[in-house]
Amino acid sequence: MEIGQRLPEVLGKDQDGKEWKLSDFAGKKLVLYVYPKDSTPGCTSEACDLRDNYERFLSLGYAVIGVSIQSAESHRKFIEKYSLPFPLIADTEKSLVTELGVYGEKLMYGKKTVGTFRTTFIADEGGVVRKIFTPKQIKVKEHSSQILGNS
Repeated sequence: MEIGQRLPEVLGKDQDGKEWKLSDFAGKKLVLYVYPKDSTPGCTSEACDLRDNYERFLSLGYAVIGVSIQSAESHRKFIEKYSLPFPLIADTEKSLVTELGVYGEKLMYGKKTVGTFRTTFIADEGGVVRKIFTPKQIKVKEHSSQILGNS
């Protein structure tokens, strides 16, 4: 996925089994944030920062939705534990993360692993990607200000 491309129409099913589509967000800017794993320190910091700024996102015309490859049950626990106000897509088949180009081989603690690259896509009201935050750019504890300062 690159700047100028449209996000996929089918995003996937969330923690409650609800299917989300890009067209559900028509007329809103979309923060589609992809993260490696529920309840890990970095992912929790990022989710809580987005949660703490959620009303600000809404007031500026944004919708927020998260994506990771964990199960709906894992997402429900994560949402309940941290009172997250936005849906989390359970991409257990890795179809969306693969389509977005954010799943593959990475180096972690000197070892090669396969996993999800923390990435955030900012799309305009028509679903076209206008900004991409890559893993090295994302500061999990201040990601909201990164997004809102650069959108």
